[in-house]
Amino acid sequence: MTLVAKQPPILLFDGVCNLCTGSVRFVIEHDPYKKFRFASLQSTVAKNLLKQQGSEATSKLGSVVLIDDSGIWFKSTAALRTAGQLSGLWPLLQVLLIIPRPLRDWGYDFIGARRYKWFGRTNACWLPAADISDRFLD
Repeated sequence: MTLVAKQPPILLFDGVCNLCTGSVRFVIEHDPYKKFRFASLQSTVAKNLLKQQGSEATSKLGSVVLIDDSGIWFKSTAALRTAGQLSGLWPLLQVLLIIPRPLRDWGYDFIGARRYKWFGRTNACWLPAADISDRFLD
């Protein structure tokens, strides 16, 4: 029997959004086993990953995207499934998955539409520090 190594979960995020890059930093701080990998949605790596996933995926460029062994997840589902893999009490947030996705995504979209106004943005994608750069795919 051949064992196949699990692929690390990949989190795609808006690299110029302060809220999004702050969220990535949060995930890094609460991922003690360093299983997550990251790429900005603006990167060629992310665009190629989304293209491999099909047409629905390429239309989600304004959303956080989680690609893991179970599939590809967008918006609130991606955020909650990510929380489920963090240390501490954060996995408890997965209970919110019982809320119908359209309702959860409405809340996600409400914040997402205002993220630049509320949290700001940068002119260029965030560059990670050298000690965590190996976790970034681009």
